[in-house]
Amino acid sequence: MSHLNGKIAVVTGGNSGIGYSSAKKLKADGATVIITGRSAEKVQNAAAELGVKGIVADVLDLSAIANAVDQIKNEYGNIDILFVNAGVFSPAPIGQITEELYENQMGINFKGAVFTIEKFLPIINDGASIINLSSINAYTGMPNTAIYAASKAAMNSYTRTAATELAPRKIRVNAVNPGPVHTPIFGKTGMPEEQLNGFAQAVQNRVPLKRFGQPEDIAELVSFLASDKASFITGSEYNIDGGINVNPLLVG
Repeated sequence: MSHLNGKIAVVTGGNSGIGYSSAKKLKADGATVIITGRSAEKVQNAAAELGVKGIVADVLDLSAIANAVDQIKNEYGNIDILFVNAGVFSPAPIGQITEELYENQMGINFKGAVFTIEKFLPIINDGASIINLSSINAYTGMPNTAIYAASKAAMNSYTRTAATELAPRKIRVNAVNPGPVHTPIFGKTGMPEEQLNGFAQAVQNRVPLKRFGQPEDIAELVSFLASDKASFITGSEYNIDGGINVNPLLVG
């Protein structure tokens, strides 16, 4: 397919998981793709594997985002697709939430996302597509996810307002809410492997389709929302979760 021919796309956190798969899909569909991430080694390796441009930029560092924007502007001009994907997941029960955990999750998942859009907006073409990676955790009330869930609820609220404000420029802003997806993000939580496996099995049992999603599942939706096929879609959220959000009490 080539429905993104001539489009310039930026994927934050594009060196692994959903970001990596989405960058791969956007490129396969014809876009010129730039990925960003905070680890120089991981960004370099992913960019080489994907055959795309890689730029090191930590979304916690606003000057690094601005530098990335300048580099992209100089090399590619304006962009047509911005997938705001970079994020972290750090579970903790209420009563054990530290300031560090709060600052890190809200800083990357929400502040980082907001200022990514702020910094990129001057080089985003009219008629472009902004896609924000959120999560069904914004709605589920899942234990141990209070701050992560709050960061994603904030992202969804921001998405609706941004869609309204950017509509005069025909810039579409939408959010994607994945359910449980096989990505490296869970391995970064610090949970022991046995606990992670038990957690994964318990979650999978609650999914009506009885499986975790794959990053490629999310990438398909991202590519659609990035394209002109979605030209009448803005301010929307798409749950892509195997049905878990509409069956919150399903067990076994």
